[in-house]
Amino acid sequence: MKKRTIVGGLDEAGRGAVIGPLTIAGVSIEKEKEGKLKALGIKDSKELSPKEREKLSKEIEKIAKDIFIMHVSPCRIDAYMKAGMNLNMIEIMRFADVADMLRVDVLYVDSPETNTEKFAKKLLAKMETKPKVVSENKADSKYLVVAAASIIAKVARDEEIEKLRKKYGVRGSGYPSDEETIKWMEEYLEKHKKFPEKGLVRFSWDTTKQILSKRKQRKLFGFLRI
Repeated sequence: MKKRTIVGGLDEAGRGAVIGPLTIAGVSIEKEKEGKLKALGIKDSKELSPKEREKLSKEIEKIAKDIFIMHVSPCRIDAYMKAGMNLNMIEIMRFADVADMLRVDVLYVDSPETNTEKFAKKLLAKMETKPKVVSENKADSKYLVVAAASIIAKVARDEEIEKLRKKYGVRGSGYPSDEETIKWMEEYLEKHKKFPEKGLVRFSWDTTKQILSKRKQRKLFGFLRI
């Protein structure tokens, strides 16, 4: 009996966010079932609405061989940064963890680096399993299994952000480019004097440092005027 080829895809959500986790998702599927992903209308999660992503994520679960999700919390990201790691290094390390759990023959990955071949080599070096790795920029728009992983990652991260909304009242998308997110962070800091030590913001981000510095300067200015 001929061995079935298992293909896998890796992608992330929340890479540049100042609030919430970096979420990594891996999806594996028997190669002959890839046509089912196409029939579902799977595409890059950024091209889909939240409702479309949620609906498709449930359909992906029915087709996939395995799905693995990993959340890298804000405090863990801060610890890695303090240890001298950058985002690409963090991503490689955690991509490798998820990829090893998938145990595929061919792995497609969305590379954050322009030198995609070098990224593939660095990823393989961290992995125990040794599949064929296809690393490309914007792989989520080229390979269905990566697009499926991008959908799973986005839905999973959105669920984590929703928990933060309920717990802390977070507004906005959680990204530095979002004015509502920045406004909420400033308002939260003004009301509570500090951010929670774990689980909410990435203290290693320039955005957080600037907001904290701005408040410190206001306090100092107010003190000097008294």
